[in-house]
Amino acid sequence: MSNSQTSQSEIIATSTKEAVAERRQVKRIIIAGGGTGGHIFPAIAIANALKEIDPTLEILFVGAKGKMEMEKVPQAGYAIKGLTISGFNRSSLIKNWSLPFKLFISYFEVKKILASFKPDAIIGVGGYSTYPVLTAGNRNGIPTYIHESNSFAGKSNVLLGKNATKVFVAGEGMERFFPKEKLMITGNPVRSSIAYSTNTKKEALDFFGLKEGKQTVFIVGGSLGAKSMNEAIAVSLNRIEEAGLQIIWQTGKTNANQYKEAAKGKSFIWVNEFITQMEMAYTAADIVVSRSGAMAVSELCVVGKPSIFVPYPFAAEDHQTANAMALVEKDAALIVKDSDVNQNLVSTVIHLSKDVERMLELKKHIRLLGKTNADEVIAREVLGYK
Repeated sequence: MSNSQTSQSEIIATSTKEAVAERRQVKRIIIAGGGTGGHIFPAIAIANALKEIDPTLEILFVGAKGKMEMEKVPQAGYAIKGLTISGFNRSSLIKNWSLPFKLFISYFEVKKILASFKPDAIIGVGGYSTYPVLTAGNRNGIPTYIHESNSFAGKSNVLLGKNATKVFVAGEGMERFFPKEKLMITGNPVRSSIAYSTNTKKEALDFFGLKEGKQTVFIVGGSLGAKSMNEAIAVSLNRIEEAGLQIIWQTGKTNANQYKEAAKGKSFIWVNEFITQMEMAYTAADIVVSRSGAMAVSELCVVGKPSIFVPYPFAAEDHQTANAMALVEKDAALIVKDSDVNQNLVSTVIHLSKDVERMLELKKHIRLLGKTNADEVIAREVLGYK
C-alpha cells in the first residue's frame, strides 16, 4: 500500500472515530408528552428505535400525572416522571382557574428533573408536558426536537419550533407553521406490529370469527369511541347485512354494552370496546371507517386500505379535518363530516364496497403516502447518524 493510500485510510479512520465519539455524547434522552395513544405510541416507537441503535442510552419519559402515559410507558419498559399539569378546558372556562398554578408548579418539577437526569437531548411528541419540558431545555441550552404528527400544528409546538434543533413532520406543507430550515419530513412512527405484520387475511378473519368471501368493514373510533359513528352503525345493521358486508366494530368504552346488545346474535359482526391486536383488524379489512387522528391516518397509509374518515369536529384547531383532507386532496381517502354521519356514512360504505375500481384507486394512492421507518429516521437524526 502506498503512503498516500495509508494516509487516506488513517484520515477516514480518524474521522469515523471522531463521528462515533460525537454521537456517543448523546447518552441520556428525555421524551416528553402523551395524553393520547396518538402521542404515546409514537413516543414509545421512537424510544425503541433509539435503544435499537444504542442499547446503552438512558431514556426517561416525562408525562402528565393521571394521564394515559403514566400506565402505558412503564408497560413498555421505560421510566416516567409525572408533572402536575393539565390542558386548557375548552368546554368549561371556569375549570381552568387552577391552570396557571399547575403550570408554575410544573416548571419547578421540570427544573428538578433536568438537574437530576442531565439529558443530552429532549424530544417532544405533543401533549401537556411537552411545552414546559422543551421550554426548560431551550433555556438550558439542551438540543430539543419536536415531532408534530398532525397536518395542522398545535399552537404550543409552533412556539417551541422557533427554538428547536429540528422539527420532524408527517408530510409536506408544514413550513407555514415552522421555520423551513428546521423541517424534516419523516412520517409518523407506526407500531412495528402493524408496519411489519405477516398475518394472512384468513388468519385475521378466523381471529374475529368472520367468513372468507365477504367484504369486511373495520369501524374504529378510538379508545373512548365515536358516538356519532357508533349510533349510525347501530341503527343500520340490517342494511349492512343486506348489502352482504361483515364488520369488525371497535366501539370504544362509552356505551359499549349498548352496542354489543344491538349486535347480539348477528354472526356477521365482531364487536368489542377495544382491539389489542390492531394488525389483525387491518389485515382482515377491505374498507376502514375511522376518525382521522394523526396516528390512525399514518397507520392506514402504511397498511394501504381504502378509508373513509369521519373527523372529530371538536379536535384542537380542527386538526382531524386537516389530516383527512391532506389525503382526500390526493385522492387517497374519502371523508364524511361528523354532522352528516347519520345520513351518509353507511350509504358511503355500501356504495364504495360495490365499486371495486374505486377501491383499487384509493388503495393505490394511500399506499404511496405510507412510511414504515419514521421511528428509525428520527432516532438516527437525534443521535447524529446520517
